Amino acid sequence: MHEIRAARFQAGVSPETLPAPRPSDQAGGGTARVVRGRALIFWDPKRPGRKLDAIDTDQITPAADCVSESLDTLDERWKAGSFRHLMPDFRERVHRGETFLIAGERFAIGSSREMSPAGLKGVAEEKGLEIVVVCSHGMGDIFRRNAFNLGLHVVQSPEAVEDARDGDTFAFDPSTRRLTNETRGKTYEPVPLSAKEEEIRSSGGIFAVGRREFRASVAARPEIGWADPDRARRMTTTEQIVWAHRVDRDAAVESGTTLRVWADLLPASDGTAPFAIHTFNQITGGRSIFPRQAAIANDHFVFTGREDDDRQTSIGREFARMHGLEKPYYADPGDGIFHFYFPEQGLVFPGQFIPGADSHSRAYGAYGAVGFGVGSTTLGFGWATGYIYFTLARQRRVVLDGKLQPWVTGKDIVLELLRRWGPKQSQGMSVEFVDARRQLPIAFRNTIANMMAEAEALNGIFAQDEVTEAWYRAKGLADLPYPRLAPGADAVYAIDETLLLSEIAPMIAKPFAPGNAFPAAEVAREHLTFDKAMIGSCTNGGYDDLLSAALVLKAAREAGFPKVARSFTIFPGSGGVGRQIERPDPRLGESIAEVFREAGGQIRQSWCGPCFGQGPDALTPGQRAITSFNRNWQNRMGYGGEGFLASPAVVAASALAGYMAPPSELGLAWSAERFGV
Repeated sequence: MHEIRAARFQAGVSPETLPAPRPSDQAGGGTARVVRGRALIFWDPKRPGRKLDAIDTDQITPAADCVSESLDTLDERWKAGSFRHLMPDFRERVHRGETFLIAGERFAIGSSREMSPAGLKGVAEEKGLEIVVVCSHGMGDIFRRNAFNLGLHVVQSPEAVEDARDGDTFAFDPSTRRLTNETRGKTYEPVPLSAKEEEIRSSGGIFAVGRREFRASVAARPEIGWADPDRARRMTTTEQIVWAHRVDRDAAVESGTTLRVWADLLPASDGTAPFAIHTFNQITGGRSIFPRQAAIANDHFVFTGREDDDRQTSIGREFARMHGLEKPYYADPGDGIFHFYFPEQGLVFPGQFIPGADSHSRAYGAYGAVGFGVGSTTLGFGWATGYIYFTLARQRRVVLDGKLQPWVTGKDIVLELLRRWGPKQSQGMSVEFVDARRQLPIAFRNTIANMMAEAEALNGIFAQDEVTEAWYRAKGLADLPYPRLAPGADAVYAIDETLLLSEIAPMIAKPFAPGNAFPAAEVAREHLTFDKAMIGSCTNGGYDDLLSAALVLKAAREAGFPKVARSFTIFPGSGGVGRQIERPDPRLGESIAEVFREAGGQIRQSWCGPCFGQGPDALTPGQRAITSFNRNWQNRMGYGGEGFLASPAVVAASALAGYMAPPSELGLAWSAERFGV
């Protein structure tokens, strides 16, 4: 049975011999000097005079630069890759004093890669300078937390962004966070921080906080206590889980507050593990306790054939060996993408609180857990203390009602939702999904919760229900560790909306945003051709996802479409799924793998590679792909390539047609008995 374990000492270590805080770790020590520099503005080339919005972390630090070859040279590649494609002379400009980075709305949305803020900070420090990020509203929540952890100055001020011009001289007072445009003679008060965020920012960052709290955290025993029925009826599912997992039992659970929360699982990938390991070592001394609730999956940089990637993977492998991390808490290359692997291994349960060092950790909301993305330093802090600092977002409810339409899946639902939400997306809220008619299987829920990363939500969650319980029973896990939760009848939502599934058709998202989505039947009329069709990723790599594609291929074969017209590649979500699709499926009369291969498809290892532009299947300049992946931002699937997003069924149909189209374009008539999953 799952439990959050207390800290475990390494051999020869006792409470008395644990590392103590350093003198420099004390909160509130010292007086910070005012930071001065000139503006470095990211202008929008398509909107003259406007600052560039939605600069995502893939543009800040391209995936190929998110590599650490050793713990001693963690940030070398991160610094070299900062804005490699978006602003090639970034490093040079910072070194000559342009240290106030000015950008528009939604700066640093996207992945949990802490390489981005660390790289920016490191570039300035090479010349003894400090960088200040000045942006507008809607900043990427993971980047924002990472910046505080690292001591990178971040200011959210729409007015300052609007006023800034090339050559302006700025001053920033770290003590008050007041920003001044000295050229314009204007002063700005930024969006305020919570009290705990301010403490972390002003007292040396997450390393110092961790060392201050380390001894007490080791002595504490995790306690999970659920709210009584009267209180629970006024809380959302997310709020109830956070309430139960509070370290400080008197801490308020309300929007905007930052509190300490015990974690049930703290997973990382091979890409995010090295910096988490460095953080753990900085706080604990490295060999005093075993990492708490730790899990590592090798799924990002594992099949590239590059020696530098192998050296990065070896960092996590050695850490696992040193601390006795074994399967299922340590996944070898090919075992799977961790958002599929850890749930199928029985490490994810309803009611859990799971901060993961990957933005798509939001996928755990499909199983009734609070899953969300964090940076590596937050994760390493959690490995050291057993808890993390968590700021609760405003709550939002989306009721999914109405009858599901032919060929519509979780991918179509989430693409339509992102289309409707528009540029503001979820506004950083915590999203409670209600499957009103219990018609969405776990595969659909996984896709929806997973892509709350692209929706810029803190998390998305489906409360435990009959669908959830049936999924666990099928895996022999009927005895769940936490009580069944449901959103309280009197819970308060900042936004409460209903999405009618009867109004949703199969969708295709065009570059360069998942919300840039259109009905697949309309896109088919454009006859958009492509170079590659790819199915898989943590968003749509499960058995049912692959089955839905195979059912289309099998029916199309019988209708006269025996072979794909374009390159067609499949990436199972886990090694377990990869083995399962080799076994006969009763609905096909053969295995899913046989159907794929018969149509001309190629089945790869389970990993993330092409989804974020890595490995031999990544796009090259000028190439176009239709995929079941989660992001189609500029350069995401490979530098100079164009990515389109759709469900596995639509990707399979497109591969056969040779242009982007839904299954109906092949003359296939929907039948729930034949095509439903």
